[in-house]
Amino acid sequence: MLTAAENKTLTETGFETPMGDVFRRYWTPALLSRELPTPNSGPVRLTLLGEDFIAFRDSNGEIGIVNARCPHRNANLFFGRNEDCGLRCVYHGWKFDVHGNCVDIPNASPEVASRLKPDAGIRALQVREWGDVIWAFLGDGEAPELPQFEFAKVPPSHRFVSKKFQQCNWAQACEGGLDTAHFSYLHAGINDGKKVGLHQVGKSREEIAGQNEPTHRARFRWLIEDGEPRFTVLDHAAGALMCAARTADSDDVYYRMTQFLMPNHSLAPGNFPEDNNLGNTWVPIDDTSCWIFCYCWNPDRPLREDECRQLASGSGIFAEVDDRYVPLRQRENDYLIDRDAQRNESYTGIRGISEQDAAIADSQGLIVDRTNEMLVQTDLGVVRFRQTMFDAAASVASGSEPLGADRPDAYFVRSGDAVASSKSKLEDVVSARFGQMGGYPR
Repeated sequence: MLTAAENKTLTETGFETPMGDVFRRYWTPALLSRELPTPNSGPVRLTLLGEDFIAFRDSNGEIGIVNARCPHRNANLFFGRNEDCGLRCVYHGWKFDVHGNCVDIPNASPEVASRLKPDAGIRALQVREWGDVIWAFLGDGEAPELPQFEFAKVPPSHRFVSKKFQQCNWAQACEGGLDTAHFSYLHAGINDGKKVGLHQVGKSREEIAGQNEPTHRARFRWLIEDGEPRFTVLDHAAGALMCAARTADSDDVYYRMTQFLMPNHSLAPGNFPEDNNLGNTWVPIDDTSCWIFCYCWNPDRPLREDECRQLASGSGIFAEVDDRYVPLRQRENDYLIDRDAQRNESYTGIRGISEQDAAIADSQGLIVDRTNEMLVQTDLGVVRFRQTMFDAAASVASGSEPLGADRPDAYFVRSGDAVASSKSKLEDVVSARFGQMGGYPR
């Protein structure tokens, strides 16, 4: 458990907070590229780490993320005109470019305007567009190189990205993504009143296979049969590889290996080398809500149209969302929980893995009280996540770079699953699956 002071440190990311200072040392996903679809398209409201901004794509296709208020009379620039390579306030016509420079003050004489312009600029974030995502750097000074995520480096046809709104603090949502032990329960199916693997829902006793199914099917059974995975955490230059070991068939071990990458990224397990890869980033809007950016990619082939349609309509870590990226199943409608389905098909009665995760994270409160937890061994990954974040805050406070901020190359990693003999050393399993101890792709 944490103290109240530690919980406050972990969860608050506003300006001049310890964790806010950590986040401002890294690039942050701000928007999907398709939210600013064309030059001179409409400006978009944006809140990151408790700060309000306006994002726009100018006439040349360049992107600006600027302070939300015009310095003249504090009118909100969301209502501004995106025209002729700048955003013009509709109140009195002051205009700003993507770098925040004031380029026109039409309601003052040329002499007065020339004197005012240098001091009338507004804050503009450093921005990069990469991997169908618009990234922003909220810190001071020169931004580091972008983290070299594999999803952003593959051809556009090989990836699908989206996002979803989450109605709780970023850290507890992130902890849910790192806690792979819950898959044995939260994401289980129900058959004849018993907890079963997802592939066994609705099957007769004769149809439910026992030992030695194909690995891609048996893994769902192993998740149910072993609800107490053994965790080992392997540190690397940008975060940690969290390895959960479960008993499989024939004296083998089934490993689900999750990447946590500083300060708020995770690459999900559940995939073998032939499968698509999945990842998330939890971006604080404020202290009680966040955006979760979702990535699916395949380094070896383009994603099929049916795969993209399935992801867009909600599958796995992707939620079914409306045109504002708000999940259709949410806190206000109890995630459309179906008690009949809970008795007969689904452990939760909530449709969708993403929605099941959201329901439980939200149920902990807008900011969970970690002072009254009772942790066990399967919470090791969560404990290490918290300690890594506290270590980063201490590094920043002492004037040092936090983990991974100066190692963009160390983000080029994968997560995934493996099956190995119980006699195998974990280091050998990781090396065989990924090529290096940090999980770097082969």
